[in-house]
Amino acid sequence: MSPATPAEADAAATHPRATTALFGHAAAEQILLGAYRAGRMPHAWLISGPAGIGKATLAYRLARFVLAYPDPRATEVTAAQSLAVPSEHAVSRRIAARAQGDLLTLERRLNEKTGKLLQDIAVDDVRRTVTFFGATAGEGGWRIAIVDSVDELNAAGANALLKVVEEPPQRALLLLVAHSPARVLPTIRSRCRVLALRGLDPPDVARAAASALGRPPDDPEIVAAAAAAEGSVARAIALCGGPLLTVRDRVSALLAKVPSVDPRGLHALGDLLERAEREAFATFVETVQAWLSAELHRPPQNVARLAPLAEAWGRIDAAARDVDTYNLDRRPFIFSVFGWLAEAARG
Repeated sequence: MSPATPAEADAAATHPRATTALFGHAAAEQILLGAYRAGRMPHAWLISGPAGIGKATLAYRLARFVLAYPDPRATEVTAAQSLAVPSEHAVSRRIAARAQGDLLTLERRLNEKTGKLLQDIAVDDVRRTVTFFGATAGEGGWRIAIVDSVDELNAAGANALLKVVEEPPQRALLLLVAHSPARVLPTIRSRCRVLALRGLDPPDVARAAASALGRPPDDPEIVAAAAAAEGSVARAIALCGGPLLTVRDRVSALLAKVPSVDPRGLHALGDLLERAEREAFATFVETVQAWLSAELHRPPQNVARLAPLAEAWGRIDAAARDVDTYNLDRRPFIFSVFGWLAEAARG
């Protein structure tokens, strides 16, 4: 195996399995701790909320705690103020190194042919949960599976997971991360305790991003990224470094002029996005969607005003998927988006 590149090493260091700090979800953490301490731990949790806010970090934090302190009556549990486990603890080290035998993680794998992530979590990986939970547990007797995320299961994978959720063995714990809980099979959702997380406040986003990047939370770039990240730490980290924040600022400036359209500004934005990576295009779409969301919730509310905006959202969403899927020219899409927005705003 070749040594990890610096980028791969950084990604491994900031992955939730290696992240022992949690920011902004103290109330949710206390719910999990209370259930475990009371001996009333549900066999399955559905941890839901927007992408990048720390759902997987919380799931790994709970898994680490349960595997480190398998007896809910132990002094470490009854005296605990949080689910924190020291990074030097043997369980923490094993989980960070993917060497904890009683923890199974289901996530998208790399396609060996293309080197890119698969579109879905492989159904064969999901079926491994049956064997995993059927095997004898190691120290402590707990076996835990984290699915990150349930949104990335196809129909076959969701049905395979349902079999495990329906008939869980003793001392089994399933932690299901969901960005869009409405997309989770109702039969799975109904068998889980749902823990809904909200996007983080900008100060918490800044602290979390600064911790991941090894920079001070008052770093101007981090503060700006946190303000623009809409509660997502992952988004703030992606914005740091300049290019994505530049895209967002340019799009925001053009949106501020709607229903007027700035052709010169759109041409410049088209030049920028044609040369940029997919993340920049995603930033463009997300910034437009955030603007639409704000407009849809801005008073006064009336059907005549909302209907054109909702229609524009649907057209933009469908067209964006086509551009991304078929690698279409982004410039016509950009002009179409602002044409639809101008029409909706005037309507």
